[in-house]
Amino acid sequence: MKNRIIQLCLLVAAMGLFAETADAQAKKRTSKKRTTTAKKTSTNKSNSGNAAALTAAPAKDTVPAVAEVMPELNLGETKKSLRNDNAIERNLVKERIPLAYEHIREDDAVYRQRLWREIDVHEKMNLAFGYKSDDDNGNQRFINILLGSIKSGELTAFNPIDDRFTTPVTLKEITEQLVGKPVIQSVPNWAEDPDGSKGIMKDTTIINMFNPDDIEKYWVKEDVVFDKESSRLHVRILGIAPLKTIKNTDGSFRDVTPLFWVYYPDMRPLLARYEAYNGKNFGARMSWEELFESRMFASRIIKSTIDNPSDMMIAGYIKDPILRLLEGDNVKEKIFNYEQDLWSY
Repeated sequence: MKNRIIQLCLLVAAMGLFAETADAQAKKRTSKKRTTTAKKTSTNKSNSGNAAALTAAPAKDTVPAVAEVMPELNLGETKKSLRNDNAIERNLVKERIPLAYEHIREDDAVYRQRLWREIDVHEKMNLAFGYKSDDDNGNQRFINILLGSIKSGELTAFNPIDDRFTTPVTLKEITEQLVGKPVIQSVPNWAEDPDGSKGIMKDTTIINMFNPDDIEKYWVKEDVVFDKESSRLHVRILGIAPLKTIKNTDGSFRDVTPLFWVYYPDMRPLLARYEAYNGKNFGARMSWEELFESRMFASRIIKSTIDNPSDMMIAGYIKDPILRLLEGDNVKEKIFNYEQDLWSY
């Protein structure tokens, strides 16, 4: 009897231990599942939060950027001749270099004046400035020679805020002065509205083209120096500036303003490679450097340092255009008389 009671107690104790073990294992499994679920939930929340944040963030560029249209200085494309385009072999132009200036000591320069001249391309003696022919080295207009040299980087242009060559300007700034900035205008859209009955419009960019014929005048800055060592009166050109014509709203002439200045001594090797037009004898053409050095152009004086303490243009104190011409001739006469008075006859 006692043995049965002991066996029964052991059986009850074993069943209790088994139940506790099963409960512990069940709790462990439940806690693991709950932890995993919590991790997954937190991951989903974070992902959904990031997605919401990305969705709610405002876009910086909602409209595609439109590329700015810049004006371009189109000087035309000149094709080189594939054959000899002359009856003779012409190699002198390629090998021509300017002669060096005669040195003038500062102590020997006993007389010096500065002049500003204006060249009008419409005058008969200045027709070479508007020669429209093309050659292997490009168009032969003088303005095209200047702009082509600036565009290729062989020549530096200076801002016309002064004529002392202090501030270089870029080709972009020169182009904006010549052709202006592009303008956006609304024009009829003939593709979607062929007969124009619907009034459909579209925006188009209008870019003006450069017309070399618009450059009708040039300014020339030069020094007149008398050298007592050689007993000669020298004229040395310092700078050249093409002029842009300013017109009123009705198209009438208003004034002229320089586009840029170029330093003439830097231009001499370039101008020696271009020949100036000669209407009398096409075979007796001189280079542009020889034309300027030989003074083979017509001009009028618009400013000088003679009796001009205010540093004003002649047009600033003489309003009548005929009297301006006479004042310019008076300046030339004063310089001529100074040189002649040095000699006794």
